[in-house]
Amino acid sequence: MRDLRHVVFHRPGPTWRHGTPIFEQDGIGAHIEHYRAWLDTGMLEMGGPFVDAAAGGMMISTAGLAEDAIRAHATADPAVASGLLVVEIRPWVVGMNARG
Repeated sequence: MRDLRHVVFHRPGPTWRHGTPIFEQDGIGAHIEHYRAWLDTGMLEMGGPFVDAAAGGMMISTAGLAEDAIRAHATADPAVASGLLVVEIRPWVVGMNARG
């Protein structure tokens, strides 16, 4: 079976202050802590912001995590609830990696 992951993409939402750096956005700290808790439980493989002008970022779940669990966590993000970020979840097949 292929390694299917569900990738969480974030982009600026309606309360995002354009022209303000990501780490100076109101509520970004709560967003980081929300995903750090997910990382600490082993459900997040990696994540972080994009560095281009469009902003946003992505989170990649660990293998085998159900889409429903990912969607529940992503929509419970305080930054999504406040409108700072908009979330999209997309399925992704790991076609290759350094582990084989």
